[in-house]
Amino acid sequence: MSIEEKTTDGRRIKGERRKRELTEATLRVVARDGVAGVSHRTVAREAGLPPTMAAYYFDGIDDLLTAALTSCLDEDAEKIRAVQDIQELAELMADLVAGEPGRLLAEFELYLLAARKVELRAATDRWKAALAEFARRHTDDPVRVHNFVGAYDGLLLQALLTSTPPTAADFEANVVQLLTP
Repeated sequence: MSIEEKTTDGRRIKGERRKRELTEATLRVVARDGVAGVSHRTVAREAGLPPTMAAYYFDGIDDLLTAALTSCLDEDAEKIRAVQDIQELAELMADLVAGEPGRLLAEFELYLLAARKVELRAATDRWKAALAEFARRHTDDPVRVHNFVGAYDGLLLQALLTSTPPTAADFEANVVQLLTP
């Protein structure tokens, strides 16, 4: 590898790292202040970067929001694909609600934004596909698969609205009801 290739590769790696930092910062801003709190300046400040960095890497706020939604939904889809059984899924759900409710809330804000912005739908489609893949490992009934995909997000959203979050056992009972005859 030539010096020019190493320099270019190093710059690309640094650029990807900065974009990732800005994407994570966007999620933190949305978790704290909602989608309305996202600006290039607030995201750059949250990431600990100069104010111009967010505008350098992302053309507009929509680009930041798209990157944040894509990042978190793709990460969540990979987690779902790694889950082996209903009990493990229920534990994951309970951990999401108990561990980082702010991040989960940010994901829902971004998820709802996809209802208005078609460009965000590719990430939501991949997310729903991962849920459907999990469901099809437990049932061949297309109606149960459809109901599970819709109910999964609903269960998590309702969990955010309670002062006593559901336990893994609570989630497991719901998922079993959704996926088994």
